Amino acid sequence: MPDRDDAWPFEDAPNLACFTVRSIMNGTAPILYVSHDDDDGAWQMLTSDAADMSQAMIVALVQLIECDRTLIELADMPLGWSASREDANSPWIRRAKSESAVG
Repeated sequence: MPDRDDAWPFEDAPNLACFTVRSIMNGTAPILYVSHDDDDGAWQMLTSDAADMSQAMIVALVQLIECDRTLIELADMPLGWSASREDANSPWIRRAKSESAVG
């Protein structure tokens, strides 16, 4: 949870349901891919863009922030955008999803 003095940086509520995978929540894998879906406003925070759906979980946004405080850097990411990074120490690279679409 952000410090009491910190304002919550997301427009979404801390208890917003977000998609993730078990390996992130148990601390065995870092978040490397974040999607802010344009169709429903959902956040997906995954190890990569090809997540194993058998490991899928729905957790509160604040729980993911507690796992990785760098997610705060993505609080203003628009709907329809994604961000990725090579590893947990790399910077986030944002892109409009239409930029990564083929065709």
